[in-house]
Amino acid sequence: MRFQSTLLAIPVLSISAWSQSFTLEQALSSPFPSDLVAAKQGSRVAWLFDARGERNIWVADGPNFAATARPITHYTGDDGQPIAALRLTPDAQTVVYARGSEVNEQGKSADPEHDVSPPKQQVWAKDVEGGAPPRLLGDMGCAQEGCEDIEVSPDGKWVTWVASNKLLLTSIDGKETAKELVLIRGSAREPRWSPDSRTVAFVSERGDHSLIGLWDPKSQIVRYIAPSFDKDDLPRWSTDGKWVTYVKTAGEEQKEPLIPVRTTAWSIWVADARTLAGRELWRSGARPRDSLPELSEDGSLYFAGDYVVFSSEQEGWNHLYSVRITAGNPVLLTPGEFEVEDVTLSPDQKWVIYTSNQNDSDRRHIWQVPVAGGQAPQPLTSGDTIEWAPVSTGDGKAIVCLGSTATTPAMPYVLRKSGREMLAPDALPKDFPSAQLITPEQVIFKSEDGITLHGQLFAPRAAKGNKVPALVFMHGGPYRQMLLGFHYMDYYHNAYAMNEYLASHGYEVLSVNYRLGIMYGRDFREAPNTIWRGAAEYKDIVAAGRYLKSQPQVDPQRIGLWGGSYGGFLAAMGLAKNSDIFSAGVDFHGVHDWTVFLTQRPYFGNLSLRPPDVDAAVKLAWDSSPDAYVGTWRSPVLLIQGDDDRNVPVEQSVDLAQRLRYNHVPFEQLLLPDEIHDFLMWRTWIRVYGATADFFDRTLKQRQEIGEGVRSSF
Repeated sequence: MRFQSTLLAIPVLSISAWSQSFTLEQALSSPFPSDLVAAKQGSRVAWLFDARGERNIWVADGPNFAATARPITHYTGDDGQPIAALRLTPDAQTVVYARGSEVNEQGKSADPEHDVSPPKQQVWAKDVEGGAPPRLLGDMGCAQEGCEDIEVSPDGKWVTWVASNKLLLTSIDGKETAKELVLIRGSAREPRWSPDSRTVAFVSERGDHSLIGLWDPKSQIVRYIAPSFDKDDLPRWSTDGKWVTYVKTAGEEQKEPLIPVRTTAWSIWVADARTLAGRELWRSGARPRDSLPELSEDGSLYFAGDYVVFSSEQEGWNHLYSVRITAGNPVLLTPGEFEVEDVTLSPDQKWVIYTSNQNDSDRRHIWQVPVAGGQAPQPLTSGDTIEWAPVSTGDGKAIVCLGSTATTPAMPYVLRKSGREMLAPDALPKDFPSAQLITPEQVIFKSEDGITLHGQLFAPRAAKGNKVPALVFMHGGPYRQMLLGFHYMDYYHNAYAMNEYLASHGYEVLSVNYRLGIMYGRDFREAPNTIWRGAAEYKDIVAAGRYLKSQPQVDPQRIGLWGGSYGGFLAAMGLAKNSDIFSAGVDFHGVHDWTVFLTQRPYFGNLSLRPPDVDAAVKLAWDSSPDAYVGTWRSPVLLIQGDDDRNVPVEQSVDLAQRLRYNHVPFEQLLLPDEIHDFLMWRTWIRVYGATADFFDRTLKQRQEIGEGVRSSF
């Protein structure tokens, strides 16, 4: 560990003069596993494999998981149709899943293959045994990134999901047509079945407030739990079905100033499912650290017997607590300077099983702790491996997880006393270049204002005695952390492989975990004067560039940077503000003008609702944007974006291209018709990463002058 354009045909393959031991296709060839689930009964688990764009569902049965791992769907082709929200029925006989992308603002699913008949997002069921094909249960059409709301009833007979903000219900056997639940105002989300399969709890979103509804499918009646002017969220049932716990935050306040960052106080409530009477179980404090944890938006809230398990950052770190529903003070389950991420319960609800970076800041391992507390957490994995998404089999006899190392890509594993055992090892391509990959080195350095930063340094093996070009990589999010190995998100799993590929081409690559990222404490993640309020996190990118300049093997005149989404924003900031440090950059779907996101808010059309500091906020947002510094931008850039991006509007790149052209900044562009933010097609990843490597070869290695390719006439 050390302290310290306009139309341009871009080649797919790099023209690097460096000899390389593996291809980009090989680096990105491993099947990425996700959506690992376990049945409530028995030992069966299921997961999704995305193998070069072919997405299929696999299952395995204990105790011999590796010997029984097999695909049960057989979709073929790199067709850009994702699978999400994988579920197993309690008896493990059927999988339920959504296939197809979420819809955009026009209600259309993504179509990166430009089909004449546009695809739809649909809900399917497939029996695990037998050769019957998947059966269609209904169209889903979920909104952006809202595809996780498929819920199977505990009796295994029904499935409900959210489509176009409405709750739909159908039978898993497919004999009944999917129908909308009783008409309700607002939009619905977060459906949760009661243990007896008679009632669905859900969130009814009403804009400035939200309610917890209980829907009875038989009577078609909706009742609301303790309605208030607040926002109620995350409903969870007790095991006996008598209680519902949920989170309460304040309703929206009009004319709230934009620039100050407010504390989001919150409380946990418990309601009687029969009388609908609710009471406060626990309330947060009023300090910034007491705010509702951003890391818990996915719902680190569980009923475990007569305890409620939840996460809080009141100690400055995302930790787990438990509190009895009868009364009492919360018990801190996970003390220390680390953060908890994935959380699940053992089948008997006596143990919390979770991942954290305890004792290993830039990796993840699996731990367990009693729900009632009283014992220190116990590590279930450790060492140079990385684990995430643990599940306990329904019989309680095994824990299965996803995992990786620095040189082994993500795969499913079962935990044994002797270590991890890989499931489906034959699914890993025989020519995957594990032996040729390097193990990145953890580096720790400081920004100019004293913030301690962690990074992963990929040093090329052929660098001895030679001055090499170097690159800074910035993740998106920004609530992310890059690790000392293959990542648990597919986007960054690909980015890690790309950094390995760039290192094999002779680049020294520093992946920097800048402030705003996770796992280093709330004060690091919620640092002041960041994002549109000052972009102080950009100082960390400058620090990374200067760290590379200080390395004896690095040519200080040949340092570039690249990143996507928030990383694209930081790449653009680096080129616009510090072309003296960064000689070239690649900007994947980055944000370039923060003011657009402020001025699109509803109150801009209604003067009576405008916040008092709106003009100052817009100026601050502009001063925090790359567009404000195009006048000092000198280094060449490659802009890459899909024009059906649902996260960052493509207009951000369109506008930047015109500003660069006007200011005579050399740029190249790669527009991807009908692709979204997280590219859906494997061949898109090959294309954009090939273009990235080629661009850096020409601008940093060969120092070739670039322009706009075929120049326009204006």
